[in-house]
Amino acid sequence: MCGICGIYNYGSGLPVTRQDLKAMNDLLVHRGPDDEGYYEHENLGLAMRRLSIIDLSSGQQPISNEDDSLRIVFNGEIYNFQELRAGLLAKGHKFKTKSDTEVILHLYEEKGLGFPTELRGMFAVAIWDNRRKRLVLARDRMGKKPLFYAVTPSCLVFASELRSLLTVKYLSREINPAAIDAYLTLQYIPSPISIFKGVKKLEPASVLVFEDGRERVEKYWDLPVGEEKLGHIPLPELKERLKAELSEAVKIRLMSEVPLGAFLSGGIDSSIVTALMAKHSSTPVKTFAIGFKEEKFSELGYARQVAQMYGTKHTEFTVEARMTDVLEKLAWHYGEPYADSSALPSYFVSRETRRDVTVALNGDGGDEAFGGYLRYVGMKAERLVSGVPVWAKRGALKAVGLFPKTAPFNFFWRLEKFLKFSVMDTLERRYLSTVSFFGPGETDGLYSAKFANLLGKEKGYGERYLSKFFAQNPDDDLLNRMTYVDLRSYLPECLMTKMDIASMANSLETRSPFLDHKVLEFAFRLPGHLKLKGLRGTKWILKETFRDMLPPDIYKRGKMGFGIPLGIWFRGELKDYWAGACLSKKAMDRGYFKSEELFRLWDEHQAGRRDHGYKLWALLMLELWHRQYLDDFKL
Repeated sequence: MCGICGIYNYGSGLPVTRQDLKAMNDLLVHRGPDDEGYYEHENLGLAMRRLSIIDLSSGQQPISNEDDSLRIVFNGEIYNFQELRAGLLAKGHKFKTKSDTEVILHLYEEKGLGFPTELRGMFAVAIWDNRRKRLVLARDRMGKKPLFYAVTPSCLVFASELRSLLTVKYLSREINPAAIDAYLTLQYIPSPISIFKGVKKLEPASVLVFEDGRERVEKYWDLPVGEEKLGHIPLPELKERLKAELSEAVKIRLMSEVPLGAFLSGGIDSSIVTALMAKHSSTPVKTFAIGFKEEKFSELGYARQVAQMYGTKHTEFTVEARMTDVLEKLAWHYGEPYADSSALPSYFVSRETRRDVTVALNGDGGDEAFGGYLRYVGMKAERLVSGVPVWAKRGALKAVGLFPKTAPFNFFWRLEKFLKFSVMDTLERRYLSTVSFFGPGETDGLYSAKFANLLGKEKGYGERYLSKFFAQNPDDDLLNRMTYVDLRSYLPECLMTKMDIASMANSLETRSPFLDHKVLEFAFRLPGHLKLKGLRGTKWILKETFRDMLPPDIYKRGKMGFGIPLGIWFRGELKDYWAGACLSKKAMDRGYFKSEELFRLWDEHQAGRRDHGYKLWALLMLELWHRQYLDDFKL
């Protein structure tokens, strides 16, 4: 696992200096504290920071091929590299190391731009082809490893994190208004855009080729849209295939020359991963769990049951509101506005895990692959009331508005959310309403006239972004249409960003067996009714397949997620902190929002009439990002 960066002065022809590369590379030291490497050739330079996991003695980068015509820097892990290496050796390729990095380089020699299709793992890759004067960037199928880049008339620069690009002095920091709008809607800024107009993110499952002064981006993979579903196969056989696929995905991710463990939340997904790790491990698995002193938000008891069942070496950690003193550090690490509040516990569990191990497996992807979110249940239930007149639903929505609501467990809060998306006129808008912080139309009164005018036709970027994924899978069943959208948007852009930054800020590598592309392809070919059974059986086939491997209580509990008690904190320990940041003159002078609307949200929350915890968190993280990157930015 590494951080990578590079400069290609294609336009100016100026030589790339070690000083320029080092300025970028030093900001990635947390991603790779063990080693650093550089390559400069005329107007091209590559650099990397290394977190040593495989081939500790000889895997230093950048790596070249036999005749030095190619150079590579690589961030990630390739789990089938030994198999690929054997095939390349048989074709006459010579290796200087035992690393997966060198395998990718020789694979490029064999397959050209098609090399990513052979890779099983997570990766962000940069290859310099000196003969063709071609720079190739590639990103893994699910976007587990990030890659930012910018193209100016004089150069192309790229890096694993956005702030490394900001060392390039002539790179504009002009804010992209569409990114602000998308952020408030989605809680993240989706690729290919970024917070800055001049910076892009390479999309997952994509290859960027830059040669002759031109950039082109090509997709190399997608889920098996349009392929026949597996519903005709007997259920016992499907369960055996599912168990085999996931078991293999876990087994190959135990490859490591450094200590390895697992995040154990107490949910179905991380519990299955822990169970399969125990099956494949000769020594007790090290597990790490995190909770809150507010018991209804804490899952430590469930995690403890799984740990006891498998005799793991278990570590627990509790997060309290006072620990939010790391929020400014989080805003710095994420590099652009990011509002998934579970970034906070993710940071702490990564920090505590890193004290004992260098690699940790997790359960990310299980909900998206197998239909685990409550919004899937809600969207399916909405079809049962689709015949109810809209005027009746609006009347019910108005009546529900009279009751106090506290997120995320209050009955009236959930009912209001259901009625809000039920009155939407399209599937796309109903779905958007379930995933939004500020739902359809809710920013209309929030934006100042100045910002609304600046935004112009770009308003609604988040809605258009999600709609394109619905359009790419139009004929599937409802559940698979929604999971497709999540696997193309929420999972890579939000969850993968969260975990990559939270873990790498602590120099910890995380691996996600549920996101193995073979597991995902199998899961996507399952019909929706095997994943969401009726209105209660979320992840039905996954639960049934592994029922005998987990404690019974794990199956009795409801869906919790990795949320934090925002509503409570913003009425208590974080009350003054939020007001001091978001209602300050500095924040108001940014000109994004109407002050009266901010005060309305704040007053409603403090009075307990509404729980605006998620919205307040998004506004806070936006303000903290501005302070880190615009007001006080220092390299």
